[in-house]
Amino acid sequence: MINAAQIEEILKQYKKHGWTLRRVLLCAQTQEILQNSLETLFCETPVVSSETDAVWFSRASAGGDETWELRRLSASPFALVEVFHADDDEDVREETRRDIEKLVSAK
Repeated sequence: MINAAQIEEILKQYKKHGWTLRRVLLCAQTQEILQNSLETLFCETPVVSSETDAVWFSRASAGGDETWELRRLSASPFALVEVFHADDDEDVREETRRDIEKLVSAK
């Protein structure tokens, strides 16, 4: 299981490369373990109950697009990336993010 110090390092790494933390997905067990660190780690970023532990980041891409990356927080980390076009509807974006979350939960 990942600890607060490891999560902090991941967040620093992404911030260094221009990514913005957008959403945090945590299972009940991880939320309980991190309960005293949640506000410090994630500030005002929404924490959502999930079957897996992961974080959503975003950053601007070429041509007005926006790249979102879901980074799994686990012993075997990986990330999935989606590029949204400037004219993509927010409902479509959210549905796509939910689909990506399902893929990460299934791994």
